[in-house]
Amino acid sequence: MSDNGDMAAIGLIGLGTMGSALALNIADNGYKIAVTNRTVSRVAEFTRDAGDLAKNLVGCDDIASFVASLKTPRAIILMVPAGQAFDDQIKALKPYLDQGDTIIDAGNTNFHDTRRRDAALAAEGLRFIGMGVSGGEEGARFGPSIMVGGPVESFTPIEPIIMAIAAKYQGDPCAAHLGPDGAGHFVKTVHNGIEYADMQLIAEVWGILRDGQGKSAAEAGALFDRWNEGDLKSYLVEITGKALGSVDAETGKAMVDIILDRAGQKGTGRWTVIEALGLGQSASTIEAAVGARSWSAVKDVREAGAEILKVTPEGGASVSEEDLAEALLAARILAYAQGFDILTAASETYKWDLDMARVAEIWRAGCIIRSALLDDISAAFRGDMPKGRLILAPAFAKRLIAGSAALRRVVASAAMNGQPTPAFSAALAYFDTMRQARGTTDLVQAQRDFFGAHGFERVDQPGAHHGPWAMNPK
Repeated sequence: MSDNGDMAAIGLIGLGTMGSALALNIADNGYKIAVTNRTVSRVAEFTRDAGDLAKNLVGCDDIASFVASLKTPRAIILMVPAGQAFDDQIKALKPYLDQGDTIIDAGNTNFHDTRRRDAALAAEGLRFIGMGVSGGEEGARFGPSIMVGGPVESFTPIEPIIMAIAAKYQGDPCAAHLGPDGAGHFVKTVHNGIEYADMQLIAEVWGILRDGQGKSAAEAGALFDRWNEGDLKSYLVEITGKALGSVDAETGKAMVDIILDRAGQKGTGRWTVIEALGLGQSASTIEAAVGARSWSAVKDVREAGAEILKVTPEGGASVSEEDLAEALLAARILAYAQGFDILTAASETYKWDLDMARVAEIWRAGCIIRSALLDDISAAFRGDMPKGRLILAPAFAKRLIAGSAALRRVVASAAMNGQPTPAFSAALAYFDTMRQARGTTDLVQAQRDFFGAHGFERVDQPGAHHGPWAMNPK
């Protein structure tokens, strides 16, 4: 808490939905916070509506008074749109800042921009923190999961505030300093990629229940409610049950039945896939989820396809609720595993030294992908994990083996019934690939050598080799 009299302990620019919620969270935890906004009228409105918390708010109508209200060295959270608008805000702030002051980006930002800004501001004697915040508006207001990246010396002064406002899991704050420059924002990006996959898997289960088994939204919602009492317990399963059980007041129909089947996306899922490919990693379940959202956007094409591409599926056996639950659990494990593989590769590439167990722990509360699995994931990273892969950790290998038959039945049944399950199919393909001691890329290597003389390794001799088709084979 500020020890400089009436000076604010921290500042925040950007009183949109997330910024307002985060500012109230900080004020609610006893810290005085200065706030301002591009649309100045919003400042007075925000402080007026804050009720008893207004005593911990310092509303400012301009940058000069805002910066002057902060104790030094200053820490300023920016909750403004990513991209040029964010750079413009930094430019407007800099003339009023002193060396050692810290700018904190708490938005969804591409970690490459975070690394660029960190380097540029460091050269001017300023500090920068990229801080991933997960949990939506409710999380920001009452306790989000917070992923911090940047200089340790920048984080230390604000650590008490961050730990106070973060979600708590059995008393443990779901916040951590994860590494330098873009580490925090990269972890948040992969978090969102896993979120995409999990949401798509759940949606595919809904499709099977609705289109394959004729279940109503209410019946499906009740099933998700039951699942949330067991191994599938998670925030997304919980809200799925509530969403499917909701009724539209205007029509009396299930709410989900009158929602247009065209999903939006803000980019973090795509970023995860792009970075995974750049790091040489598989993000197949996440990529399938991103693809499914893209396909959903072309509803006119899908409507035309429903008329033009008419086929009669051969038909397959309906799968049980138990199979659906086991398949969802197995596919969810595989999605988490791919996400952590991406984090491991990035940590090595960018020398972040990410603590994967701690990442799992700070996702246990406050964030969108919080689930019952995360305790076990944390334990796996702290224990014996062959080849550093989550799918080979004893506890998860056992679960995957147990759930693989159900996963096959779900994918096979959906395919035979003509129901799309891109994320489930991708998860199964990944699982089967990872258990093949000898795959089929021997032929890919032969093809590459045949048309491009790229060479290949042999199983019985060291060095690079060419096939008999080469002009000068060795």
